Amino acid sequence: MPTKVNYEDVDAVGGGLHFLRDELDCENLGVSVLECEPGWTGKPHDHAEDGQEEVYVLVEGGATVTVGGEDVAMAPGDALRIDPDERRRIENGDAESTFVLAGAP
Repeated sequence: MPTKVNYEDVDAVGGGLHFLRDELDCENLGVSVLECEPGWTGKPHDHAEDGQEEVYVLVEGGATVTVGGEDVAMAPGDALRIDPDERRRIENGDAESTFVLAGAP
């Protein structure tokens, strides 16, 4: 049976991060919506311990994702795959941005 949820109905953590995995009853796939204020910078992190690769899709706005020390400029519609052991950090631009983040082992 399909499961449906609107991300705006899920309480955000850390400001604008809506975790949807539990709400959608996903077993392996994690999916989140990240709403970034202008100038917001995320926490550098990796997923080496849990083996989770991620895909970041920028839906609107503009941002830079630093992956393994390399800056990757993102424009609306861009998708970026990141290996689990690569350290990553999002730096938002001058306007609000929205990302869809997906990850799975």
